[in-house]
Amino acid sequence: MRLTWFLDVAEFRKAIGLILVLALGAFLLLPLATLLIWAFADVWRYPSLLPQQYSLRWWNWVFTNGDVGKAVFYSFTTAPVVTLISAIVCLPAAYAFSRLKFPGRQVFFIGLLATNAFPKFGLYISIATLFFELNLINTFWGVVLIQLINTLVVMIWIPAAGFDAVARELEEAARDAGAGPLRVFWRITLPLAMPGIIVAGILAFLAALDEAQGTLIVGSPRIITMPVLMYSLVSNYPEPVGAIFSVLLSLPSLVLLLFARRFLLAGYLAAGFRGR
Repeated sequence: MRLTWFLDVAEFRKAIGLILVLALGAFLLLPLATLLIWAFADVWRYPSLLPQQYSLRWWNWVFTNGDVGKAVFYSFTTAPVVTLISAIVCLPAAYAFSRLKFPGRQVFFIGLLATNAFPKFGLYISIATLFFELNLINTFWGVVLIQLINTLVVMIWIPAAGFDAVARELEEAARDAGAGPLRVFWRITLPLAMPGIIVAGILAFLAALDEAQGTLIVGSPRIITMPVLMYSLVSNYPEPVGAIFSVLLSLPSLVLLLFARRFLLAGYLAAGFRGR
C-alpha cells in the first residue's frame, strides 16, 4: 500500500512538472506564433482565431522600402564596430580583474553594474548633452559610443570568468618549460578562455544590435537603426509590417544564440555574473 502511495505521489509530481513546462512553453511560444501569423496575414479581424486572408505583399513592401534598407545597413555596421571596440577596451580590463590584485579591485568590478543600476533614458540624455558639445550628435561614432555602454558589463565580467577558469598550474608549467609571459598568454591562457570571450562577444553584438533608446536620442534623424525604425513602423503602419520587421530583427539573435548554445550551457554566462 505504501509503495503504491509513493508511486502515485511520484506520478503526480511528474504530471505537475509536465503541466508547468507546457504552461511555460505556451507563455513563451504563443506570442512568437502570433507574431509569425501576423507576418503573413492580410486580413485578420476579431473574433477569428486565424487570419481571413494571407498575403506576402507586406514582405515586398518591407524589402523595397528605402528606410528599411538604410536601417539594416546602419544596424549591421554599428554593431560589429561596437563589438570590436568593446573587445579592445574591455578584454585587457577583464584580464586585469582576473589576474591582478590592486586597491579597489572589487569596488571597480561591482561598479561596472552602475550603467544598469539607473534608468538608462536619463543617462542617455546626460550623455547626449556632452555629445552635443563634442559634435557627436547625428553621427556614426556618436551612435557607436552610446551603444558601447550596453556592452561593458558582459564584455568584462564574462571574459574575467573565462580567465579565472584557466588553471594557474598550466601557466606556471609553461613558464617552467621556458615560455615567456606573452607566449604563455597566447598559447595557453587565451585559447582556454576563448569560449567565455566568444559568449561575451555574441552578447555584446546583440546588445548593440538591439539598442534603441540611446540610438534614437543620439542618432536621429540621420542614423536610424532597425530597433529605432520599429517605433515608427509599429505606430504608423499596419500590424503585419511591425510583425515582419520584428521577425527580421529577431533572426540574427536566434542564429547567434544557437551558435553560442554549447558555450552558454557550459555555464560561462552564469560564471561571469557570479559574485567575486
